[in-house]
This record gives sequence, C-alpha cells and structure tokens, in this order.
Amino acid sequence: QVQLVESGGGLVQPGGSLRLSCAASGSIFQIYTMGWSRQAPGKQRELVARIDSGGSTNLADSVKGRFTISRNNAKDTVHLQMNSLTPEDTAVYYCNAYGTGGDYWGQGTQVTVSS
Repeated sequence: QVQLVESGGGLVQPGGSLRLSCAASGSIFQIYTMGWSRQAPGKQRELVARIDSGGSTNLADSVKGRFTISRNNAKDTVHLQMNSLTPEDTAVYYCNAYGTGGDYWGQGTQVTVSS
C-alpha cells in the first residue's frame, strides 16, 4: 500500500511562511491528483489545494494568493508553499494522493500559526 510521508509543519508567527512536503512511496501506481487538506479544531476537513498530473491546480478560496501547490511527478512528491499565514490557517494538514491504486492519505502534520 502507498505511504504518504509529510514534513514541514510546525509553529510559525502570523505573516510567516511554511513549506509542506509529501512523498509517496511503497507501491507503484499512476497518480492522477495529489493535494492537501486540513482540519482545524471544531471544523470539518476541507480541501486546501490539489494538482493533477498535467499540472493543473485548484486552490480553496481562503488560500488563493497565499498558497502554492506544486509537484514532481517523477518523484511522486507534492509541496505546499504557504505564505502570509494567519491563525485561521492553524490545522492538521493532510497529504492526499489519488490514482489508479486508490485514494491515500498521510498521517497529517500540525501547522500552528500563533504569536
């Protein structure tokens, strides 16, 4: 089964930046879409950003202009560059990959935006 390993989370001050990374490994399958979702306390998990194999991206309205998603298809990795972070961005961020092998999720990485 595919494993998604996330990194880059942590504590950052408002206005700061973080770069999340996710690498897929374990099983070989064709990945159609990779992305990031997040879940804040008391809220449902929401899709933050996604990118397909052709490079087309989709961002949630709440992060447009601040976040950028990118991927390296050869390495099966996806990155989320997060700029101008606010406390409302505080959440557990989950990496997701969807492809011929199914739908896979990482364990999540905590992002805390606080002064």
